[in-house]
Amino acid sequence: MSEPTSAPELPAPTDRRRRLVDITPLRRSPAFARLWIGATVSGVGAQLTLVAVGLQIYDITRSTLAVSLVGGISLVPMVIAGLWGGVLADAFDRRLVLIISAITGWLSTLGLITLAWIELADGGHVPVWPFYAFTTINAVAATITQATRSSVYPRILPAGLLAPASALNGIAFGIQLTLGPAVAGVLVATTGFAWTYTVDALLFTAGFLGILSLPKLAPLGETSGAGWRSLRDGLAFLVRAPNIRAGFLIDLLAMGLGRPFVILPAVGALVIGGGPVTVGILTACAATGTFLTSLFSGPVRHVRRYGLAIGGSVMLYGGFVALFGLVVGAMQTGWFGRVGADIAHVNVVALVIAGVALAGTGASDEVSAIFRTTMMLTAAPDGMRGRLQGIFTVVVTGGPRIGDLYMGTLATLVALWFPPALGGLLIVAAVGVILRVQRGFREYDAADPSP
Repeated sequence: MSEPTSAPELPAPTDRRRRLVDITPLRRSPAFARLWIGATVSGVGAQLTLVAVGLQIYDITRSTLAVSLVGGISLVPMVIAGLWGGVLADAFDRRLVLIISAITGWLSTLGLITLAWIELADGGHVPVWPFYAFTTINAVAATITQATRSSVYPRILPAGLLAPASALNGIAFGIQLTLGPAVAGVLVATTGFAWTYTVDALLFTAGFLGILSLPKLAPLGETSGAGWRSLRDGLAFLVRAPNIRAGFLIDLLAMGLGRPFVILPAVGALVIGGGPVTVGILTACAATGTFLTSLFSGPVRHVRRYGLAIGGSVMLYGGFVALFGLVVGAMQTGWFGRVGADIAHVNVVALVIAGVALAGTGASDEVSAIFRTTMMLTAAPDGMRGRLQGIFTVVVTGGPRIGDLYMGTLATLVALWFPPALGGLLIVAAVGVILRVQRGFREYDAADPSP
């Protein structure tokens, strides 16, 4: 079996005044530092492609529903990839799994580059389905990579540094979501889709080098292989882990009901105005909230009631999502000015308030992510971390795909403002019920981690 897990180290009294992020994981583990830097740089490129694909599909189809299908089509393959990727991470050398999945993702980006150059040469006549195919392959590879990379951290860091490492990952994600969408909006508007995808392919190199620099990470003990038995064992462990399971459910609710990004192309083109630049700004606002929360995450080592921290932050997330929906609704009903602003005109008041709301979603989601991730990594044994990370990755990557379908469908059937306004209120209500019913999760103590 794997080594026993340990509780996070309690911070020394002299550390309690720390406000800025704790960078001890970067100093203590060169392997973590290289992996973190590489993932940060390559993640910026991944965000370039994610935003550009949405903009290009909307440019081809003028349909928010068509944009939402990017996530909907890849949902089932991602679920399978997350579960299978977690099994692979527990059965084989995790470094090797990372190398193969990263190369697969890079090849799918090359496919998007080819499509974009063909469209440019052919005067805009390119079918949409190849974009769905390549983005699905990319999503599958990213799911396996994310599940495996997260399960690596407890092998290269002490247990007491996992919470600060999660906060550092939040900074990386904030940088990715701040720079990636903002740069994507500018690149698409100035150089086109082909060069935007090409930049992603070039930035991939940094992430690949970070993976190559890892030591071999073979399983620590006896494994049950990479078959159905291993997956069943992982699912059976999750059934016996009510705290981890509650964290998964809360995140699934937040992502499935409160991800408004799929409607941003329509908001930028038809409501607030500004087109791709507005899309980049609003997406970057969410990332700024994530980044600032991680930057001032020093106090996370002093928090012990993880369940309350997760629940409270996600309820706040729902409130910010509802606020964004109300802003869009106010624009569509004429409260903030002329409805149907075109690309050349931006309603600054609406843009600012919407940006603040999305920054709030990024900040509150990051608080939840830090404690959910740390709870899972400290409460589960190493031999189960890959499979749990696989299931967790299905939740954190599959949930937004469900959210894309939810937002795109209701926005098409009702109005752009309706799904975020409704979804935000449903999140607040549902999480409140979970905190009331799940006493063990509500009273979770990091000094005595229990799955």
